[in-house]
Amino acid sequence: MNTSESRDDLILSSFVVGPMHSNCTIVADPESRLGMVVDPGGDAERILREIEGLAVSVEAIILTHVHIDHVIALGEVQQRTAAPCYLHKGDRFLWDRLEAQFSRSGFSFIPGTVPPRWLSDSDRLPCCNGAVLHTPGHTPGSVCLWFEEHKLLISGDTLFHRGIGRTDIAGGSFKHLEKSIVESLFTLDEQTEVITGHGPNTSIGDEIRMNPFFGEVMR
Repeated sequence: MNTSESRDDLILSSFVVGPMHSNCTIVADPESRLGMVVDPGGDAERILREIEGLAVSVEAIILTHVHIDHVIALGEVQQRTAAPCYLHKGDRFLWDRLEAQFSRSGFSFIPGTVPPRWLSDSDRLPCCNGAVLHTPGHTPGSVCLWFEEHKLLISGDTLFHRGIGRTDIAGGSFKHLEKSIVESLFTLDEQTEVITGHGPNTSIGDEIRMNPFFGEVMR
């Protein structure tokens, strides 16, 4: 799913990258042109071309979680933009194992720099009046990025179109994921557009009504 919008209130570009077809998203303020890259999951040159084409200055790289399919291009994008990378400390154990993740998957490892600080729930993002929502479950440090005034959510692998993130891998917990979605995401405005970590966009209202994992919970 590719999304590209230059609105009065927001610059937004989301596109599929990497061998595992992750969605990388660029969000920026249309006046200052300051923005951020979310989940650089591969195809560094494509991401860098998009940044250049949008005439955006990257202030931060945000990881919704630290699985290899969301970080393959991190090192190269960091080197070229000099932007700091941020993630939640709950995924520190995955960050510390990144080189091993790359080695097992056969990808060349270009290390990113250690985050200058760790993300926490309710932290303000560097542009567009966004905020961090800590949504553990897929991983302990999974986060979503919430732009209330724009009715936009970047959900990473927490919530998908008619699906949810896996919980059968290291640090995963269905109980925590269910709680995160019901209490943190399904309480948002139903008109909120959701850019997921993989696959098509959706909306909070559609997932409340149609997501098969939550039909019984929400009735």
